[in-house]
Amino acid sequence: MTLQYYQVIISYKGSNYFGWQDQGDGGEKPTVQFEMLKALRKICGFAYCIVAGASRTDGGVHAQGQVAKLSIPLSIDPAKLLLGLNSLLPSDIRLLSCLSCAKDFNPNKNCVSKKYRYYFTIEKVSLPALSDIVAHVPLLAHDSQQELSFNKKVSEACDVFVGEHDFYSFSTRDKSVSSSVRRVNKLELLKSNLSDFGITVYYLEIEGDGFLKHMIRYIVAALFEVGRGKVDSSLIEEELMNPSQDKICPKAKAKGLHLIEITYKE
Repeated sequence: MTLQYYQVIISYKGSNYFGWQDQGDGGEKPTVQFEMLKALRKICGFAYCIVAGASRTDGGVHAQGQVAKLSIPLSIDPAKLLLGLNSLLPSDIRLLSCLSCAKDFNPNKNCVSKKYRYYFTIEKVSLPALSDIVAHVPLLAHDSQQELSFNKKVSEACDVFVGEHDFYSFSTRDKSVSSSVRRVNKLELLKSNLSDFGITVYYLEIEGDGFLKHMIRYIVAALFEVGRGKVDSSLIEEELMNPSQDKICPKAKAKGLHLIEITYKE
C-alpha cells in the first residue's frame, strides 16, 4: 500500500527523555520520537513508518505544541489513529490532534515561526511539585526591591535580542547549519498564572523564525546574568554585532524550557 500522511500535534513532559530525536540505539536512551515510532509500528503491524518532527528539543525540554508528520502504510481515520496512539504511548506523551496532510508537507521547513517559553522562579526555595517543569533561579539576597530590579533589567535586555542577528555566540556549534543568523520576532518577560501553587512563576516568551542548537537556553542564561547585575546589556550587543568563541555564561537548565506553538502559513 502507498504511504498515508498525517500531521499531529504532540504534548510531552521531557524529563524522562534524551530529547525528541531518536538516538538510533533501539531505545536504549529513550526519546520522544522513538516512543512515537514504536507505538506507530504496533498499529501498522510493525511495518516501516516514519515520524518527522518540526523541532529537535533537547533532553529534559517539554512541549505543548510539537508538530510531526507521520508516514505510514495504512489508511486509517485520523481520530482513530489519535486514540490508538494515545492508548499505546507512555503517560507523559500525548497527541493533541491528528489530521491527514499532503505528501510534501515538511513540519520543519514549512513552518513560519516557533514559540517557546522558559518558566522559572526566583523564590528562595523551589517547589518540589514544579521542579521538573520550572527552573529555580534564586537571587543571592531576595527581597521585593531586588525582584523589581531583576524584572526591570531583564525586560530591558530582552529588547536587545529582538530582530535579525548573528547568534553564533549564543548557540552550540552545529556543522549541519550553514548560517547562525536568525530573527527573533518577540522576547518578553511575563508572569504566569501558577499563583495557586503559592509561589511566583515567571516565563520568558520567545518567538522567531527558527532557533540554533541551545540558542534559547544561552539567551535565557544571559538574561538571568543581566538581571543579577553580573552582565551589562552592552556585552550582549557586542556579541551580537561581533560574534566570538566565548560564552557570556553557561546555558540555562533544560527543564524550564517548553515548546509552545509552531505556526504554518494558512
